[in-house]
Amino acid sequence: MHGFEHYAIININDLDNVDFTQIGETSFDTIRKSLDGSMFVIKWKTEPDFIKDDVVIPLQVLSYQECLELMNTSEWSKPFE
Repeated sequence: MHGFEHYAIININDLDNVDFTQIGETSFDTIRKSLDGSMFVIKWKTEPDFIKDDVVIPLQVLSYQECLELMNTSEWSKPFE
């Protein structure tokens, strides 16, 4: 299921340039944000125009597995106590 999806880490300053109709999230409320609020994750199956046209330049483009690993880092997840 996840094999064809791509994930991108985007700077929060680019949020206004994201067309939510072209990605797997529906709004600012549904995106995963880094703990400090400086970055967020989007996913897609077909590359969105705003990335293809360099309106938004991702900080990183990741596979599903790479994204899972990143989400488990201290930048994205609070440690369990």
